[in-house]
Amino acid sequence: MNNQLTQGSITKSLILFSIPMIIGNLLQQFYNVADTFIVGQFLGSDALAAVGSSFTLMTFLTSIILGLCMGSGILFSMYYGGQQIDKMKTSFFISFIGIAVFSILLEILCLLCIHPILHFMNIPQDIYQQSYDYLFIIFIGFFFTFLYNYFASLLRALGNSRVPLYFLAVATLINIFLDVYLIVSFHMGVGGAALATIIAQGVSGFGIMIYVFIKQKDLLPARQHCYFDYDIFMKIKDYSLLTCIQQSVMNFGILMIQGLVNSFGVITMSAFAAAVKIDSFAYMPVQDFGNAFSTFIAQNQGAHQQQRIQKGLKSAVIISGIFCLLISLIVYIFAPTLMLIFIHPEEVEIIRQGVQYLQIEGMCYLGIGCLFLLYGYYRGIGKPGISVVLTIASLGTRVVLAYAFAPLWGTVAIWWAIPIGWFLADAIGIIYGIKKENWLENQHQ
Repeated sequence: MNNQLTQGSITKSLILFSIPMIIGNLLQQFYNVADTFIVGQFLGSDALAAVGSSFTLMTFLTSIILGLCMGSGILFSMYYGGQQIDKMKTSFFISFIGIAVFSILLEILCLLCIHPILHFMNIPQDIYQQSYDYLFIIFIGFFFTFLYNYFASLLRALGNSRVPLYFLAVATLINIFLDVYLIVSFHMGVGGAALATIIAQGVSGFGIMIYVFIKQKDLLPARQHCYFDYDIFMKIKDYSLLTCIQQSVMNFGILMIQGLVNSFGVITMSAFAAAVKIDSFAYMPVQDFGNAFSTFIAQNQGAHQQQRIQKGLKSAVIISGIFCLLISLIVYIFAPTLMLIFIHPEEVEIIRQGVQYLQIEGMCYLGIGCLFLLYGYYRGIGKPGISVVLTIASLGTRVVLAYAFAPLWGTVAIWWAIPIGWFLADAIGIIYGIKKENWLENQHQ
């Protein structure tokens, strides 16, 4: 089921490879959406605010592990595209041990520091205990996040995006079933939502690992591959660390925004929690398409097919642009209806604030779609540092504008700061590509 992305129709390859990733990540969002829907409907707005703010924190922490795994995946793709299989297996051995140890240490640190974390996030006292209960259980299952993302990144790096989807589909069904069972039937509150999530993550993490060890033995390092190679280690460090920084900076900025949102009270927190779920669903496909594009670029970079890379860039821009315009129209028009998925109709102020957020973001998805392509391109050609710069520009602008103008204009300043950051980073990435990567010249060759 592994696919070479270095041959065949470019547009067809990009679409077929990205579709399972898009479906998989949409399913992964059901972990949190199921929590949000059931918590909001059965436990009330306080519990919804607690789970919603915790989701932002977990997204940040998961992004650290995801970044490390994605960075290693880019190196796997390059070696695979260049048919350097022995180096790919050695890089697997080195990166697996390193990221696994880091994940365990991060999990322990989080469990020891829950109270400082909650204080940093400005969690209101009336939902503090529920936030603590939810996070404590979630942190216990943090290692499962590493297992799934590592082996999913390995398979996707080799062009296999279907198997990760299968395991996510099973985990999603388990998560939804346990949400209803533990919250509604056993009355476990937010702790039940957290327990459902980590059980589902455990199934997907161990399941995909067992699959690789049984069905994809050819990917695994043999004894001769299990040694420390300094050159490969340095490449793993560069790719993984920079991709980790890019992912974590992006989500740390979101976490800081969450802290600012929390200062406006539980109503705004509830509106933001629900609207962000919808927002994430809306642009998730272009985010995953950007990740698929990155694998395409990396394999072709390893195979030294520069002309194919340039053609792929053109195709990716067209595909992403069409989707972004379509989803912008849908979210803008149906924002009130979408909010009712999570919020009772009588919660008028929560719905109003959520609709305001969605309509502002909904007009600007073209900006984030472009940004995800830029991230994928620069990671794929071996310049993850540029992705870090673009992330800092986007999130830095967002945070500075939000904190500067929210005291004057309220939450609307926070909502507008987000797309402004997207478009500024887009401009930087495009200008760099034109000047340093000769995009305009290459497109005319």
